Amino acid sequence: MPDHKEEKIRVYRNPAKNEEYFKNRVGMGTSYDVGVRKLTILDKEIQLYYLNGLCDTAYIIHLMRELVAINNRKEDPDELVDIVENRLLNAQVEKVKTLDETTDQVLSGLVAVIVEGAGFAFIIDVRSYPGRNPEEPDTEKVVRGARDGFVENIVVNTALLRRRIRDERLRVKMTKVGERSKTDLSICYIEDIADPDLVEIVEKEIASIDVDGLTMADKTVEEFIVNQSYNPFPLVRYTERPDVAANHVLEGHVIIIVDTSPSVIITPTTLFHHVQHAEEYRQAPSVGTFLRWVRFFGILASTLFLPIWFLFVLQPDLLPDNMKFIGLNKDTHIPIILQIFLADLGIEFLRMAAIHTPTALSTAMGLIAAVLIGQIAIEVGLFSPEVILYVSLAAIGTFTTPSYELSLATNEPSCPHDTRCFISYKRARHRIYSANYAMASIKSLQTPYLWPLIPFNGKALWQVLVRTAKPGAKVRPSIVHPKNRLRQPTNS
Repeated sequence: MPDHKEEKIRVYRNPAKNEEYFKNRVGMGTSYDVGVRKLTILDKEIQLYYLNGLCDTAYIIHLMRELVAINNRKEDPDELVDIVENRLLNAQVEKVKTLDETTDQVLSGLVAVIVEGAGFAFIIDVRSYPGRNPEEPDTEKVVRGARDGFVENIVVNTALLRRRIRDERLRVKMTKVGERSKTDLSICYIEDIADPDLVEIVEKEIASIDVDGLTMADKTVEEFIVNQSYNPFPLVRYTERPDVAANHVLEGHVIIIVDTSPSVIITPTTLFHHVQHAEEYRQAPSVGTFLRWVRFFGILASTLFLPIWFLFVLQPDLLPDNMKFIGLNKDTHIPIILQIFLADLGIEFLRMAAIHTPTALSTAMGLIAAVLIGQIAIEVGLFSPEVILYVSLAAIGTFTTPSYELSLATNEPSCPHDTRCFISYKRARHRIYSANYAMASIKSLQTPYLWPLIPFNGKALWQVLVRTAKPGAKVRPSIVHPKNRLRQPTNS
């Protein structure tokens, strides 16, 4: 990638040179949204640079009124810089000395105020990003619980997290990623809980990102910080719920928030982080455990029902006499394996069509596809009823998976670890062994993917299988190596 970095130029004392720099570098005068307002205060020129659409116009007008009002008083022109600084009535004002940093801030939605002869710029945060109000995410709905969710504004997302964790040790480190996009990115953790080595690893991986822009926001960041390659299983967890993110921060995880993305990245994560849902913690422990086991059953159904049935079709002698009905009840002209792949492909067609179809039409489309197309396909002999049954059960099982990324991974027909690719009994055993070995060898930010199963941790595994009451969960997960393992203070 070509290097677009140039030698940093200090802010000129001559306002004409600063204006020329903005014209050449930012395209002021060519791009309609790059604006400048020049004022003469005490016989000196003051320039305000801003970006239309990302700034609150009311604040800019208020700043200009305060600056113009200086002319109404007898002030010393030699003290203009100090007077202007006192008149910048805003919560966040800082000084920058280079034009490169000044342009970065202006393009981020801040206002730059340059006083003739000062040699630096005042940067004022009056950003007003276009966006939507926090609302419950569609993919993580709960019956009881908070209805707010992350949005595409990194400032709002940080505030949603701060609202739930009012700890003075919560750290939110801001940086910019992307040579051209300069996208804002925050790393969030609690200083006396998170493992310093984990924080250092995350910061190092983010600092090493060399890309022109984060067009896909957090997904691009994920592909840089973890060695995903063609492994379909998700190595980080996404969430659009602030309560879920706050809970993981309190456990010792590190959260990555990327501007323009309504979801945040939770690191590090294991396979079992993707099978838990917020609804389990909004109900009684016994009910939450029941819901969790129902989800486990759905996940297992999505991966095992279809291949086990296919195994019995290929090896009918494995079935006892009173269970012969499970196999294929009538002969078909199309190979069963081809029927399975065609049915799987049809399910994917329906899923993709539902995503790209307006809500008012998607329900009707689903009914037409399920009732008419499915029934007719069986009657004409394209599919056997058993294939449609078990493919449908597998598809329903994927919808019970809380993690959308994990459901896609377990449903991917071409997945080399997919247990739905059974061909024979021997190959089935080989597939199971290969899949388990591959998953056991996966590490996400030096974290074993199958923990607490491999390496085995009985207490942690119990926490995965059973939704325990909060007063009983006094120890944080050891997999994140927290500095403070106790959740609740104990009386000595």
